[in-house]
Amino acid sequence: MTTIRMRILAGTILLVALAAFPVFAQEAGEMSFFITSAGPGDGANLGGLEGADAHCSMLAQTAGAGGKTWHAYLSTSGAGGVNARDRIGSGPWHNADGVQVAANVDELHYSNVGLTKATQLSEKGEMVNGRTDSPNQHDILTGSQLDGTRFTDGADHTCGNWTSNGEGSAQVGHHDRTGGGAVASSWNAAHGSQNCGQSDLQATGGNGYFYCFAID
Repeated sequence: MTTIRMRILAGTILLVALAAFPVFAQEAGEMSFFITSAGPGDGANLGGLEGADAHCSMLAQTAGAGGKTWHAYLSTSGAGGVNARDRIGSGPWHNADGVQVAANVDELHYSNVGLTKATQLSEKGEMVNGRTDSPNQHDILTGSQLDGTRFTDGADHTCGNWTSNGEGSAQVGHHDRTGGGAVASSWNAAHGSQNCGQSDLQATGGNGYFYCFAID
């Protein structure tokens, strides 16, 4: 191969590589929603909202989307309780592939047609196991009602406001929009968990995952 041909080939390879990189960078930078690819590993003890938010930020940073303020989609109860819907900004939100999953808070909770197993990806851009996969990991921690608000019935729906890995229960949604529970097709309020430990969450179809949203 002549020197000229070798230079042309090398230049072509370089151009292809440079053309591909901005697409990846754009998608990573645009991401504003994901399901955690891993929880802290201590069941529903996430270190409270502060610990959950920090976990979202850490995963986003690793994925190249750390230049944003990330909040976990989690409600708390009792004195000073907060609604998950009030923690996540105003939208729109895009997944790791750049696909818009919801335009605003109302669409997220009342239409939510953009939330499917195929669009609710992890920060790595990977699909999270659903009910038809092994192991099933479709239970996503939220502590919330269908409209994204906290429970006010006095029962524990948040595993002690995300500090318990033993007794208690957490309201979970199904990211694949199918399964059992009172509202099986709900992404954020399908049913309560069986206790709060890591093995308990796994036994009923979860793994301590939760949703993360960029608020800016």
